[in-house]
Formats: sequence, C-alpha cells, structure tokens
Amino acid sequence: MFKPFQNIFPAILSIVFAVLAWQFTVQVTQLPRFILPAPVDVWSRFLKALSDGSLIYHTGITLAEIVLGLLAGITFATVTGYALAKSRALEKVLSPYLVASQAIPVVAIAPLLVIWLGDGILSKVVICALIVYFPVLVNTVVGVRAVPTALYDLMHSIRATRGQILLKLELPASLPILLGGLRIGATLSVIGAIVGELVDAEQGLGFLLQLGDFQYDTSMVFVAVFMLIALALSMYGVVTLLERKFLKWQNPSR
Repeated sequence: MFKPFQNIFPAILSIVFAVLAWQFTVQVTQLPRFILPAPVDVWSRFLKALSDGSLIYHTGITLAEIVLGLLAGITFATVTGYALAKSRALEKVLSPYLVASQAIPVVAIAPLLVIWLGDGILSKVVICALIVYFPVLVNTVVGVRAVPTALYDLMHSIRATRGQILLKLELPASLPILLGGLRIGATLSVIGAIVGELVDAEQGLGFLLQLGDFQYDTSMVFVAVFMLIALALSMYGVVTLLERKFLKWQNPSR
C-alpha cells in the first residue's frame, strides 16, 4: 500500500532540500530578481502564466513537436536499424555516412533546416527526429544482433515464416535493448524541440525562454526550464511504464 510512496519519497525529499538551498542562496547573496529570483517569485510567475493560458498553449506546442519528432525518429531508426542488422553489406555502405552525420552538431544545421522547411512545426519535428535517430538506430542494430543463433535455428526447424520470426523472436528478444535506446531518445527529443524553437519560433517553450531573456523576466525563464524538465521526466516515465508492461517476463515477481 505504501510502496509507491516509498519509491517517490527520496525524490520528493531531494526537491524540498533543493528549494530550501535555493531560497537560502537568494537570502545570503541578496542578488536582484532579474539575476536570481526566489522560489516564491518563480511560483508566482508560474501561476500567472498558467492563469492567462500562455503556459498551457506554449507547452502544448512544444509537446506536439516532441511527440511527433520522437515518433518519426523512432520509426525511421528502427526500420533502418533492422535493415543494417540483417545486412552487413548495407552496414558497410551506410555506416560512414551515419557516423559522419553525428560529427555535425544539430545546432549547426538547425538554421538551415528552418530556412529549408520554414519556421513552422515541421522544421522542429525534423530537428527533433534527427537527434533521436542515431541512439535508437544503434540500439536497434545491437538488439537484433543480440538474438541467439540457436533461437533462429529453432524457429527455422518449425518452419516459421519471416514475419513470425520477426514478431515472435526478434522483437521480444531485442525489446529490452530497444527500450533502452528509447529512454535516451525520449529525453533527447526535448532538446531537439527546444533547439529548433530557439533558432526561430514564435510559439513554444523555447519562445518563452527567449522572451523572458529579452525582457529580463528571469522568473519566466525558470518557469520554462522547469516545464522542459517536467516534459523530459514525463517522456522518460512513459518509456519506463512501457518497459514494465512489455518486459514483465524479465522479472515475474513484479
């Protein structure tokens, strides 16, 4: 009955200590609000942005970019990763390009993507998908190749079709590694959306960050940052729930 509370109690306690340390730092340093606002100032700004609807609106825009970018990145990464895992020749051809693409920071090409795709939601979704793509791709390749050869022999011995091997063997066997890559991608997707919004946007949490910076409204900057943290934790939590649902066979005692 009290197990869920016991699991989250350390996190709640650490948050309380962090807020107290923050308030103590403000009182000791006596820094002006536009440099370091107090927790109560940030909370008041949060309530104001929440009441006028601006926070909900801009958070919804960023969340839509994150979800669409994450879905697009996962889809292309898993398809490409499966193809690379099954074909060594294709891996030799594409690997240099894939690795080279990771040497270029997405921040550097984000302005080009905004110019090519426009300043709407499409460019942010593409930027988000690009950041998610590589870690999910690598985990897909590793996960599929980690399937034991003996299990393939067993499936062939019972004359399983290619689709049955994929759904009954490769997907369940590689799912733990795939979901591990999805954890990374879920958190990186938030970074991708914000990078796109910081380049050029008139809506979203990235826009609120820039607006607060230009107006010296540091409390608004803190509110936007905390909302981004909340989104990242939410995406990570969704993946964790998926792991608990689909990987029960790893720990039957749960």
